[in-house]
Amino acid sequence: MKVLITGATGFLGSQLVHALMTKGHHVVILKRSSSETRRIADMLHLVSSYDLDRDGLEAPFKENGKIDAVIHTATCYGRKGERASDLVEANLAFPVRLLEVSAAYGVDAFLNTDTSLPRFLNPYALSKSHFAEWGKFFAGSGRVRFVNIKLEQFYGPGDDDTKFTAHVMRSCSRNVPELKLTSGVQKRDFIFIDDVVQAYRLLLERAVGKSLSFGEYGLGSGEAVTIREFVETVHRLTNSSTTLRFGAVPFRPNEVMEARADIGPLLALGWSPKVSLIDGIKRSIEAESVNYERRTEKSDRSMS
Repeated sequence: MKVLITGATGFLGSQLVHALMTKGHHVVILKRSSSETRRIADMLHLVSSYDLDRDGLEAPFKENGKIDAVIHTATCYGRKGERASDLVEANLAFPVRLLEVSAAYGVDAFLNTDTSLPRFLNPYALSKSHFAEWGKFFAGSGRVRFVNIKLEQFYGPGDDDTKFTAHVMRSCSRNVPELKLTSGVQKRDFIFIDDVVQAYRLLLERAVGKSLSFGEYGLGSGEAVTIREFVETVHRLTNSSTTLRFGAVPFRPNEVMEARADIGPLLALGWSPKVSLIDGIKRSIEAESVNYERRTEKSDRSMS
């Protein structure tokens, strides 16, 4: 199968690149020339790579024959002070153009990475929900099969520091003096990256070659635990000396107090989460410890 992936240099996208390449698929990636490629450095020579700002949007479709599916994981969270118009461009205008080109070149399926956040929570959530509606419109007009994946709090080794889960794990692992948090009573659905990748693979296999339609799937563990429980579990498993200051940070406006994926449709397809929260945290902590030691050794050698 020939699959184009956006956001391939990010956490989720890079995991999908490795998983699909391992299974023998032809992977095409669409990135920017400035993208950091360390996560896929070992695979970069094996994929067909295109820079959006240099090659344009249509080049991957023109030069690779028929692309069977597009997996869209690229996104802008708005965590670096981006304007609302920046989020609209990244999360709506660009993917709509990509959807148009995909339909024009006969792509069978377009898998979109959506958020489970309420649409009016912030500009990020609003821009993502608007694109999902465009996907439904394209599917309804018979132009492409659109699979919308409403992803919960995914985590795992190699995640970005800007993510809450990774920030907590690295702070506790390194015994920072204190970690300021909300009261932590909010409940979240945490899912390990390996389970996420397996769900994408299943949905990809089920979507390509099928009749044109719209499908939507919640992707999480199906269980919700409090943020406090998650943080205290990380703190205990790292044997951390970090002081946890619950209640030091106020809730954000319109805070979501409970998020839990409805995984019934995925279960019906034969998928189920395999990695427990405890095991997922342990695996993430172990990987972070190894990476931290390597970085420290590299820094020591450069100073000697």
